Amino acid sequence: MEFVHQPVLLSACIDALHIKPDGLYCDCTAGGGGHSAAILSGLSEAGRLVAIDRDPDAIAVLQKRFSGDGRVRLVHDTFDHVEAALQGERADGILADLGVSSYQLDCAERGFSFHHDAPLDMRMSKTGLCAADVVNTYSEAALRKVLWDYGEEKYAPAIARAIVRDRQKQPIETTFMLVDTIKSALPGKAMRDAHPARRTFQAIRIEVNGELAMLADALDAMFSSLAVGGVLAVITFHSLEDRLVKQQFTKYTEGCTCPREFPVCVCGKKPRGQILCRGTAPAPAEVEQNPRARSARLRAVRKLRDRQTDD
Repeated sequence: MEFVHQPVLLSACIDALHIKPDGLYCDCTAGGGGHSAAILSGLSEAGRLVAIDRDPDAIAVLQKRFSGDGRVRLVHDTFDHVEAALQGERADGILADLGVSSYQLDCAERGFSFHHDAPLDMRMSKTGLCAADVVNTYSEAALRKVLWDYGEEKYAPAIARAIVRDRQKQPIETTFMLVDTIKSALPGKAMRDAHPARRTFQAIRIEVNGELAMLADALDAMFSSLAVGGVLAVITFHSLEDRLVKQQFTKYTEGCTCPREFPVCVCGKKPRGQILCRGTAPAPAEVEQNPRARSARLRAVRKLRDRQTDD
């Protein structure tokens, strides 16, 4: 299957990054290369792009797409290792498009989608812990926590009980088996809105890939890897990751922490960043063309200085 990923909020991302023709940029979740190609279109021959992805299928596609372009260096790794990928250099702009790609959802055998029957996998890197391991080995309490923490699933206790019940009869090894188990645990009213398995699949995918566990440290690594004046742009797709990105970006903009009653600042702390985008949403036309963009939000911050306090 061809790796196709329609880049979300493309114009807004490029506007936020404010591409310098001779700059160094990093696409931390390059996927099919849509955002990367747009960045490259703004670079001169002196510009450079580091494209990172953890999915070996994506790396194979990127190698073909950018073959012969000396401005591009590909790195097969997770985005929290951005500092190593940049080899100590500071970037003028860094982009991270979080979550699962359209290719991963549409490629049935990857097991990300509740619309296709496939082995329970969900591994972006195709290595390590898979969804079937989570479903069939986690305790009921651990499953309940995963579903609540990463899916905000209000029926987490009932779904966790149903999973433990059904796996005692036989292992839950496919996506449709898990969907059937989820449906058996929910009241009728829960079946009338969004797909009943959506939150559970999101939660298990996040657990399998450690998405939120690495995000806070990854954002700090990305911000630290920016040159002064550089921009970090992040696209989120659900409230959990968007909330975390918003909180981290807010920290970068914090300045003086002296008590209000102090007549002058004595702490010397100054903002390290300036917010450029506060959750930009896609236009209706983009959502109509690409319904998966509906929940996307773009946040961007410009780096003002390396330290909070002046030397």
